[in-house]
Amino acid sequence: MTEAGVSEAFIESLVGFPSVSQDSNLPLIDFVQSTLAQLGIASVRVPDASGSKSSLFATIGPNVPGGVVLSGHSDVVPATDQAWTSDPFTLVRRGDRLYGRGTTDMKSFVAIGLALVPEMLAAGLKRPIHLALSYDEEIGCLGAPDMIAQMLETVAPPSAVIVGEPTGMGVVTGHKGVLKLTTRVRGKAVHSSVVDQGVSAVAIAARLAVWLDDRMGRNRERGLQDMRFSPPYTTLHSGIIEGGTAFNITAGHARLVSDIRVLPGESAADYLAEYTAHTEWLTEAMRRIDPGAGIDISVECDVPGCRREPDGEAEKLARRLSSAGLPQPDDAVVAYGTEAGQFQAAGLSTVVCGPGDMEQGHKPDEYIELSQVRAGEAFQRRLIAELAA
Repeated sequence: MTEAGVSEAFIESLVGFPSVSQDSNLPLIDFVQSTLAQLGIASVRVPDASGSKSSLFATIGPNVPGGVVLSGHSDVVPATDQAWTSDPFTLVRRGDRLYGRGTTDMKSFVAIGLALVPEMLAAGLKRPIHLALSYDEEIGCLGAPDMIAQMLETVAPPSAVIVGEPTGMGVVTGHKGVLKLTTRVRGKAVHSSVVDQGVSAVAIAARLAVWLDDRMGRNRERGLQDMRFSPPYTTLHSGIIEGGTAFNITAGHARLVSDIRVLPGESAADYLAEYTAHTEWLTEAMRRIDPGAGIDISVECDVPGCRREPDGEAEKLARRLSSAGLPQPDDAVVAYGTEAGQFQAAGLSTVVCGPGDMEQGHKPDEYIELSQVRAGEAFQRRLIAELAA
């Protein structure tokens, strides 16, 4: 089997695990741990509270300072209710494309790392490569923080982290942060003929959704924007609003699910404080009718953005290794969130750089070009050579 074929075989194996975020990822983690163990590589699991999911990390080479972390996530988004032309969890090759859920986002990057472990071992690394694989990235980057904390207690300080989300192997140095909120409104249900005696939770939730949209409008209209991003401002958006039981009863409950995508340099906590103050003002008005009415806010995830680091080691390294030195934008950013900001928050120099195009991610018939797989292999082989030098 050719070297490119080795990566393809691991992509096929990883895609074959339907590791949708709502389900356990342990079969995939078992496979990765077993694969590494067969090569004499010990790995460490970092389970979630339920024990049904786990992150994993492993060190190839000596556990000395200056290593490089290759970071990926094990979970994928659901394929249900999508019009796939083949089984999403069976890898299919058509021409120069590999089709399957997770081929782009982001099992190919992980598969390349696993495929090249024998080359890492044979190279005689002077500084290590740390493989890191998290869970629940797709629903809020929930698994990475505990994994990062345990890594920092276990491994010698790395010099750089490469988060392998799909960037077409370009070096990405920034993305927005993500704050996900669930707001639950407790109203008072009465017959709609006496609506003045009730508190409509749906109406309150709707007012909150409008407030978030209006707050985004103020960001859109102000002069201070970051034109690297599209849109070039912090966004506030409500994707779910639901509640009530009948058309002629004021809603006794409602739920609003929202996200705030914050520009690097702006504070998600500041936006949350503004929103909380507005809910408190509304709550006062609600309780004049019913003391039991109220609004509760839950922070479902708070993922920091990725910022460009002045003279960052990860950026310098990735630029040396990526695209064989082809010209790249000085400060490329992406619209989606990653775990990069979590590594940065732990004090690790981090960039995002991986094979594939996010335009194909999360869609039916998700695919990756074989040319991107080979570009990813070339990147990691250059990394092996640098750390062995």
